[in-house]
Amino acid sequence: MASLNKIKVTYSHDQQVLDLTLASPKANVLDQEMMQELTSTVVQKGRKSSVKALVFRAEGRHFSFGASVREHQKQFVAEMLQTFHGLLRSLMETTKPMLAIVHGQCLGGGLELAAFCHWIFASEDALFGQPEINLGVFPPVASLVLPHRIGQSAADDLILTGRSLLAPEAAKLGLVSSVSAQPETEAEKFMTQHILPLSAAALHWTVKASRHEMYRSFMKNIDDIEKMYVDELMTTEDANEGIRAFLEKRKPVWKNT
Repeated sequence: MASLNKIKVTYSHDQQVLDLTLASPKANVLDQEMMQELTSTVVQKGRKSSVKALVFRAEGRHFSFGASVREHQKQFVAEMLQTFHGLLRSLMETTKPMLAIVHGQCLGGGLELAAFCHWIFASEDALFGQPEINLGVFPPVASLVLPHRIGQSAADDLILTGRSLLAPEAAKLGLVSSVSAQPETEAEKFMTQHILPLSAAALHWTVKASRHEMYRSFMKNIDDIEKMYVDELMTTEDANEGIRAFLEKRKPVWKNT
């Protein structure tokens, strides 16, 4: 096992599976350091020809509370978004099947990362949500990815209300593939039966083909959405108020401007 500051990395199944563990409990916040460690690991280790799947999991009771709210402040947010979107571009270019094993809260950027995976194996207590609108902002990645995963109406519901879904409801929408008391066991069974017997080369090219439209749409639009966030949203009073209020642990006072 390789331990970096914010993640742990292991190979399993004769180096056919790369496990990436978010290792900063309890919140497992996706701050810039963690995102950079994930990106470099995916590039250096995930693209080996022997690797048939990437598995994301987390230490502690929760998958992730999301990206760092402190790094959402106006002076930091452009760099933070570039780093996060760079991680997802690296995953796209790696073109491997991806699984997420989720316990507890999977929110904001945590859900965006999990939703980027092909399958989510959730515990019975898992909770999924995009609460960004409660802070006066929006989730760029979810805005592009969730409509592909669960349809526009369900994506609108999550993104516009900021509400959270229990795992069974998320499964009904098709966001979650499996809900069980032991998601690790279910993910292992799935990989053993459906992934490991297959050719790594065939998996690579099939991921590339089956996600061609989703990835092309993401690459076409993410720069525009990122620019909208940084150059337009973050010039509003309410976006900055929402972030300040969260950090100051108080209710925001909206000016609707």
